[in-house]
Amino acid sequence: MDVRQIVYSLVASGVGRKLQEWGAEAEILFSLEIPRQEAHGDFSTNAAMQVARHLGKKPRKIAEELVTAFRKEDRDGRLASLTIAGPGFINIVLSESTWREVLALALAKGDRFGASPLGEARRVHIEFVSANPTGPLHVGHGRGAAVGDALARILEFTGHTVIREYYVNDVGNQMDNLGRSLLARYRTECGRRTELPEDAYRGEYMVELARGLRNEVGDRYADSPEDEVLPLFRKEAGERILAGIREDLESFRVRFDRWFPEQELHGKGEVRAAIAELRERGHLYESDGALFFRSEALGDEKDRVLVRADGRTTYFAADVAYHRHKLRGGYARIVDIWGADHHGYAPRVRAALRGLGEDTDRLTILLVQFVTLIREGKPVQMSTRSGEFTTLREVLDEVGADAARFFYLLRSYHTHLEFDLTLAKTQTRNNPVYYIQYVHARICSIFREAEARGEPLAAHPPLSILTLPEEVRLMKAVARFPDVVAESARTMEPHRIPFYLLEVADLFHAFYHQHRFLGETPERTQARLALAAAVRTVVGSGLSLIGVAAPERM
Repeated sequence: MDVRQIVYSLVASGVGRKLQEWGAEAEILFSLEIPRQEAHGDFSTNAAMQVARHLGKKPRKIAEELVTAFRKEDRDGRLASLTIAGPGFINIVLSESTWREVLALALAKGDRFGASPLGEARRVHIEFVSANPTGPLHVGHGRGAAVGDALARILEFTGHTVIREYYVNDVGNQMDNLGRSLLARYRTECGRRTELPEDAYRGEYMVELARGLRNEVGDRYADSPEDEVLPLFRKEAGERILAGIREDLESFRVRFDRWFPEQELHGKGEVRAAIAELRERGHLYESDGALFFRSEALGDEKDRVLVRADGRTTYFAADVAYHRHKLRGGYARIVDIWGADHHGYAPRVRAALRGLGEDTDRLTILLVQFVTLIREGKPVQMSTRSGEFTTLREVLDEVGADAARFFYLLRSYHTHLEFDLTLAKTQTRNNPVYYIQYVHARICSIFREAEARGEPLAAHPPLSILTLPEEVRLMKAVARFPDVVAESARTMEPHRIPFYLLEVADLFHAFYHQHRFLGETPERTQARLALAAAVRTVVGSGLSLIGVAAPERM
């Protein structure tokens, strides 16, 4: 039961009825918002102003007529009051019985409360993280991982069929450079004097890889010619780094349905096929021996090379083939989650899809902004273990997966994030994840005590007793959960869930310090236990949607 949808339908029906009476044929688009101030009602709509604009009449006069129409449409008695404010806004207050109805539904549905068929089982492909297997995941990858995994959970909860994929760039010069870097480090570990290649990967992680390899194979390859052993070292480096990435993501509670290797695109001829199709469509030309894609004519800032003069395909050529592969895989929508530094890459990918005759509206590209780590109020570099960057593993080791995931998702991915490591480790109300988890643990404690007293929650608690303003506020907060989840899915903005959970936590903690759940009359105790159970449901489900644990004890 989505209260917003119920109210929206009621308003739409009233508007439609009045337009029909006035003999006006029009599709009126109106908004339905939750006012910032509680005194302004549960919802507010600009329907009257939208109708007035179309009919050329005064908004407040239209509002008066719409209020009458809304009351006629309200056959279930959900409207407690309707008032007209400002230039013609209609503020709506719902009956307390409506909120109790949703509370009862939350109790009945349990952890499926808030789930919906919004997605209609449409297949959605989400590709995220996809860091090159040339080094460990850094702190920026962690934010993309948290956003992608939370979004996948939210979409699944709202009826979508989601495929999570990690695209492994395991082809090209970068892998040769990685192999040479490992070989040089390995030879150094074997006691040979070795110069690192100019474009080598120089992080401390390469030393650790070389040391681990030498422990396994000894000095067997220390004096072997590079051309003979480079394929082996390239393979070993890529596989070992990728294994570390998998391990870090598992610790971060991020899973993928498929790890798609770029090699597969080349091996199955999909890169050649994509280039051939662009050629057939007249989008390619040659210049100085290289093959160019006419991407500027399709929305990019300039034309792009697909095949170099020496015959090697570019990374972009593989990306064209990969997106062609995904769009023709039967998905209703594909989502790419990239770091903000890839913002210039989006136009060329969209240009390629236009060149292939694909519907670019099926592609959504989310750009995740950068992360700055803060400790004691100052930006920090956590250690020198990884060389040039801070690893996700270091963050997890310091603050844990719960705090890491929550802090990554606490701000919209559209904005830069300052990750406060000091705050993430505190166990006080100032730490938002602790503050929310404590709600769940505290309610579990209430129910353990209720069981010990012989006062477990009854099957049909007397919800009509819940009339105090604080009780009604909590019921309203519970009722908002389905709408928050649905809106998170529609906008692809997982941060809406943590924001909502903080609001619920504020209301619950305030209620807990003002009122008792146990020790009241049997009827009031049962009603408040029902309220607590519903709050526990939305907090537990909300935390689950962002991949954070809901502890029963703290």
